[in-house]
Amino acid sequence: MKRSIESLKVKIFADGADLVGMLEMNSKNYIKGLTTNPTLMRNAGITHYKDFALEVLSQITEKPISFEVFSDDLEEMKLQALQIASWGKNVYVKIPVTNTFGISTTPIIKHLVESEVKVNITAVMTSGQVERIADVLSTDVPSYVSIFAGRIADTGHDPVPLMKQALVILKKLKNTELIWASPREVLNIYQADEIGCHVITATSSILAKIELLDKNLEDYSLDTVKMFFNDAKSAGFSL
Repeated sequence: MKRSIESLKVKIFADGADLVGMLEMNSKNYIKGLTTNPTLMRNAGITHYKDFALEVLSQITEKPISFEVFSDDLEEMKLQALQIASWGKNVYVKIPVTNTFGISTTPIIKHLVESEVKVNITAVMTSGQVERIADVLSTDVPSYVSIFAGRIADTGHDPVPLMKQALVILKKLKNTELIWASPREVLNIYQADEIGCHVITATSSILAKIELLDKNLEDYSLDTVKMFFNDAKSAGFSL
């Protein structure tokens, strides 16, 4: 039986910074939220951060959406977070787990949570980081913890044990959800679903592959052979 993306328990958040693409993803029922970050915004040619964010929020008003602070100074980071949070009721503020000097942002996270700011702690990659974050989050304020499982896998380590461990650590926080961030393939969506991860982010390149779910592999093999043949023919190769 062919599986349906809508049947999964894990929530899929679209990750990107192209306004047209974000609006298209927002219109899909299986997309439950959206995220972006300074790198995606820079790659998309965004030069006016606030203007872009407000334009997005004028059209995406219900689904949760995360915007990230970009200061390296912790006090300035806090001020940016408070301003970003004021832009919309569906806004989560992305806070990196440390600044570029490796200084933990947990004091800032604690202050923001006490101010009832919804946060998304990003660039997390170790269980120690998850434990320190969990200590300052609140059971009353919604939050996300984003573990960059794809980047962990890039180092040759299986991220699944850490994701499972993080779920145990965060279990006591009823309003905190774990995000499987930076996936590398559609399979990761099913891995996240299998272990009970709450959310997985996906870029347009990953989402474009969803139509391949359970595609007949004999047919896919033939399609691949045809692609190689046609490309060689188009290139005019000869020996």
